[in-house]
Amino acid sequence: MSDPGETIRFTVSVPSELLEALDRRVGTQAYASRSELVRDLIRERMIADRWAAGDQEVVGVLTIAYDHHVPDLPQRIMEVQHSRFVNVLCTTHVHLDHDHCLEAVIIRGRPSEIERIAAQIGGLRGVTACGLTKAAIV
Repeated sequence: MSDPGETIRFTVSVPSELLEALDRRVGTQAYASRSELVRDLIRERMIADRWAAGDQEVVGVLTIAYDHHVPDLPQRIMEVQHSRFVNVLCTTHVHLDHDHCLEAVIIRGRPSEIERIAAQIGGLRGVTACGLTKAAIV
């Protein structure tokens, strides 16, 4: 068995067109190497699989933009966050302009509960944008 921190080389065979596409992405996204890009792609897939399985705790960042002049909207956003069994680890609130606010909410829990919160908040009148960035330790 290898050391978990040890880097292992392995060979992957791909069609030339796919390799060319990979190399273009390495260049346009400023990756140092193909290996860095492939590692990121593997991690992204593992995170997506963990969220899809739904049986383990995950983390996410819910980004919410809203019109703070809509009556009781900040209170309703907070009530949704408290209505499910997830852990709100941190909330950052910023004023974008006179009428709009943005919140970034870092949450931990089961994927279905986090996604339900995102959907509920996104559906509130006055919320102009609501996006969920999915993460997990893989």
